[in-house]
Amino acid sequence: MTQAPPPAYSPGMAPHRGVLILVFGILSLVLCQLLGPFAWIMGKGDLKRIDAGTMDPEGRGLTQAGMICGIIGTVLMMIGVLLSLLWIVMVVLGLGLAAAGAAAGSGGP
Repeated sequence: MTQAPPPAYSPGMAPHRGVLILVFGILSLVLCQLLGPFAWIMGKGDLKRIDAGTMDPEGRGLTQAGMICGIIGTVLMMIGVLLSLLWIVMVVLGLGLAAAGAAAGSGGP
């Protein structure tokens, strides 16, 4: 009878989620920026658990890299949202000024 190999982490420690966090972080940069905050929050929480000794420390590097990618993805998402809002305001103001100019110009002598 074959026995299952022992886990790579110590008993009593939770396995790390470094790969998942790194995937979320990379996807937030490349495909879907909405995953950035998830990578950031999950990475921060897992790093606290690694520092507390309740999570496998082998995934520290992956977790840090994923969290950093998540932070960058979140910042890029915020810049995109702000630029979109600025564009919408400019369009609305431009249409309003054009309508006001057309109304002022249509009143003949």
